[in-house]
Amino acid sequence: MSPVQLWLILLLPLISATIITLFTRKSPMVSSMISVGAVVGSFLLSLGPLFHMLSDPHSLPVESYWYWINLPSLQVKMGVLIDPLSIIMLFVVTGVASLVHIYSTGYMHGDPSYSRYFASLSFFTFSMLGIVLSNNLVQTYIFWELVGLASFSLIGFWFEKPSAAEACKKAFLTTRVGDFGFMVGIVVIYFTAGSFNFNELQATVKTGGLPAGLITVSAILIFMGAVGKSAQFPLHVWLPDAMEGPTPVSALIHAATMVAAGVYLVARSFFLFAASPMAMEYVAYTGGLTAIMAATIAIAQNDIKRIIAYSTLSQLGLMMMGLGVGGYTAGMFHLTTHAFFKALLFLGAGSVIHAVHTQDIWEMGGLSKYLKITTPTFLIGALANAGVFPLAGFWSKDELLVATVESHHYFLYVIALLTSFFTALYMFRLFFVVFTGQPHKKKEAHGGHGHDAHGAGHGDPHESPPVMTVPLIILAFFSIFVGFIGAPFVEHGFASFIHFGEAHHGGFHLSIAAAGTAVAIGGIALAWAFYSAKIFSADALVAKYPAIHRLLQNKYYFDEMYFWMIKHIQGGIALVCNWIEEWVVISFIVNGSAASTRWFGGFLRLSETGRLQTYLMIFVTGIISVILLLLAIFIPGQVMALK
Repeated sequence: MSPVQLWLILLLPLISATIITLFTRKSPMVSSMISVGAVVGSFLLSLGPLFHMLSDPHSLPVESYWYWINLPSLQVKMGVLIDPLSIIMLFVVTGVASLVHIYSTGYMHGDPSYSRYFASLSFFTFSMLGIVLSNNLVQTYIFWELVGLASFSLIGFWFEKPSAAEACKKAFLTTRVGDFGFMVGIVVIYFTAGSFNFNELQATVKTGGLPAGLITVSAILIFMGAVGKSAQFPLHVWLPDAMEGPTPVSALIHAATMVAAGVYLVARSFFLFAASPMAMEYVAYTGGLTAIMAATIAIAQNDIKRIIAYSTLSQLGLMMMGLGVGGYTAGMFHLTTHAFFKALLFLGAGSVIHAVHTQDIWEMGGLSKYLKITTPTFLIGALANAGVFPLAGFWSKDELLVATVESHHYFLYVIALLTSFFTALYMFRLFFVVFTGQPHKKKEAHGGHGHDAHGAGHGDPHESPPVMTVPLIILAFFSIFVGFIGAPFVEHGFASFIHFGEAHHGGFHLSIAAAGTAVAIGGIALAWAFYSAKIFSADALVAKYPAIHRLLQNKYYFDEMYFWMIKHIQGGIALVCNWIEEWVVISFIVNGSAASTRWFGGFLRLSETGRLQTYLMIFVTGIISVILLLLAIFIPGQVMALK
């Protein structure tokens, strides 16, 4: 595992983005081939470290770096760090990114900005790989901001559509709030520990070189960055609107990369959080609140991509909750499985949109008759997301439940169970409405450039081409089997490689697994009763509880509340600042000093008469005044001395 190989994994997507931008913009097919080839190349190179880790679980981390800044008072080592955590993330990021790139060649076919799309996608992949491979906080922050910049470009890809332009600005500005806390945390850590390097910081914390209070402050500030990128409460509002980007972008950003970056950051700096019980509790309850909140919102949404987006929010909350209760292995295990089944769901949604040219689930229905590959693969993704045995989501979600119980966080255990129930309910509400029953009448046409509805022709829905369905099949395979790497009966499984401190597997608790399975089946059964068998009427339920439905459909009015705060509180503060600037700073200080100078200068002009007699009188008066002043000072003192 040579350093050259590691640098190639990182740089191939950047080389691809550069070549497309400078040379092949007018050749869409060439651009897509270069982009796909570069990302697949990074994936193949990532298999080397993965196989090496599997063959030698006790191999030491490899770090390759050079001194970017080497001063007596400041040293920054820029480089790459390869260890089990980064190896797993390399496999996940490059694997999912490769499938998304291949899928995009079919999905984005015919788009006027085809080359720009692949250049942006490659640049985004490079930025995310930079976070994964970074060996220090400064380099992580640089790539962290590059990910934000690349996501801005991809979310606003159809920038001529006002909603897309607003969505990319909202995502960029919201994440900046968290990024500011992250930056302050980095500064606090450096001035306390004297290093940015992860390994050096971990050694410092382990030896007690950092005060407990500063560890807590630093951990919470770093977590602010994770809250922004992973869309945790209260900075969660950007992610659903980010669905304005092309569906493959949603699959990449919101399954395996950008939103997973926050979870990865907490895992990478877990030595800080583990040393602060207060910070751990903060992470756990923030994740739990995000999980249940997003799950309830998803129940009342009608846009197929937004439902899956809120599912992503909810699952990210569960990952954060797992890390916060000390389930380091459980949190990263769920990140790994989630990347595959959530990418499958997003790409499956893209295949549906490609077929029917709308994102409203109530304008779909009965699609299983037409989408013979999309339907079963989407069902596999929905079952995995719901945590149904024996799919991937079951094993990782069970690990999270075990972690909450073993850490005695019983309230969070209940929250996780409720989240699992709602997850099954909204996912199979989506499945039954879209794929079963009779087709629904469309409210309006949604085709054309600028909408996330690609595909030619009208009439009956049609299955997507193989370039789109083959990635669905591959992701479905992983959504079924990738969970077995962390199953309790696997001797050298996920926990043997990804752990903090001593390797610890949560074990298999039949009662916990049964509870998790029961709530998942209960949610599926309730969705079936409402939306497939029609035993109960969803419309009647909405009519009975309209206030609750409006609350969930309007996402607890967070957008409205933030808009009110910006308009009235921030706007009020801005008005006060404007008044202070206009009347105190400009009118009083700046203009006042100018006016006083002008007045004093005018007064002095009176002495400039041009007459010699006047100047002589002033000169004599001045001399007499100085003499009298000196006499007044010195003579009384001499008289007192004589007495």
